Amino acid sequence: MTDRLRPAARMADIAPFHVMEVMGRAQAAAAAGRDIVHMEVGEPDFSTAEPIVEAGVRALRDGHTHYTLALGLPALREAIAAFYRTRHGVTVAPRRVVVTVGASGALQMALWALIGPGDEVLLTDPGYPCNRHFVQLAGGVPVDLPVGPDSNWQPTAAQIDATLTPRTRAVLLASPANPTGAVIDRAELARIATLLRERGVALIADEIYHGLIYGADTCTALACDADAVVVNSFSKYFGMTGWRLGWLVVPDALLRSVEKLAQNLFIAPPTPAQYAALVAFEPGTLALLDARRDEFRARRDRLLPALRELGFDIPVTPQGAFYIYAGCERFAADSFDFSLRLLDEAGVAATPGLDFGHHTARSHLRFAYTTSAERIAEAIARLRRWLA
Repeated sequence: MTDRLRPAARMADIAPFHVMEVMGRAQAAAAAGRDIVHMEVGEPDFSTAEPIVEAGVRALRDGHTHYTLALGLPALREAIAAFYRTRHGVTVAPRRVVVTVGASGALQMALWALIGPGDEVLLTDPGYPCNRHFVQLAGGVPVDLPVGPDSNWQPTAAQIDATLTPRTRAVLLASPANPTGAVIDRAELARIATLLRERGVALIADEIYHGLIYGADTCTALACDADAVVVNSFSKYFGMTGWRLGWLVVPDALLRSVEKLAQNLFIAPPTPAQYAALVAFEPGTLALLDARRDEFRARRDRLLPALRELGFDIPVTPQGAFYIYAGCERFAADSFDFSLRLLDEAGVAATPGLDFGHHTARSHLRFAYTTSAERIAEAIARLRRWLA
């Protein structure tokens, strides 16, 4: 490689997704004629709900193919604010709602608006790997909060308090969390919010799996801290992954900074997707999405006891998202090697824990129940035969 094409030094700290090797091998096996049960993909298997699709098609036919304002369609910002009022009982001014290019765009803008060189951001380990990279690309320093089953895979206020330093600028929490499906208890979230307010530290809440919660006592971070920076998405509960649309709720103090970032980084969110998303909040569409949530819960309730019966270590029942983070130490010392053998020998694809951090990574796999009940039953049968 010539020196003029040498990658920037920052790229050395950007880790690849190990699951991509699993997916590549799975695709190659399928191309060769093997039947693979896919439980590695963190994406709903349902197609986008028909009312949303129809609204998107209508927007294209009506010529809604030009830029919107950088912060998004005013009507969509108002609809999102109204959703917080009706579903969460929280009042959010529409001006504080920023429509974004996916939740990834929202996370980047939140961190770039808040974080400067050397600022520390506390994140859970295990956790979504891109968050660490977003912190680093903003010039910040990610600081691990190792979590495990003893705290429901979520940090506590006491743990955060013990980890804060004068350089801590923000704490990024995810509830429900990827890869564990863990939800922060409402009372613990309130304690964390109070602590961070007292210590002058920002709270960033990743709530992209909100809506996919199964009976847990939780709430939006905005119910505990009106100045929380909240990230959400149309990808998971709303089933619009390929439309690349999310949103960010920011306090007024950050709104102008986020607007400038949106103008410079993205110009505007995708226009047809925004018009389609307006229909997502209609009662008929929400009823359909809630029915899909109930189907995810039924899948969890089928897969979880089966994995436990087979010998996977899952002491805590995941209360949200569509993941089960399963300990596999009984079967192998390395979850990455185990995931490849599971794929090659049993035809079941799962994500190795290495994609989610360092703490417990070698001893865990993530199973995504983003496939039909019939395919889950097939995966269980294959696991039972292979492990026997």
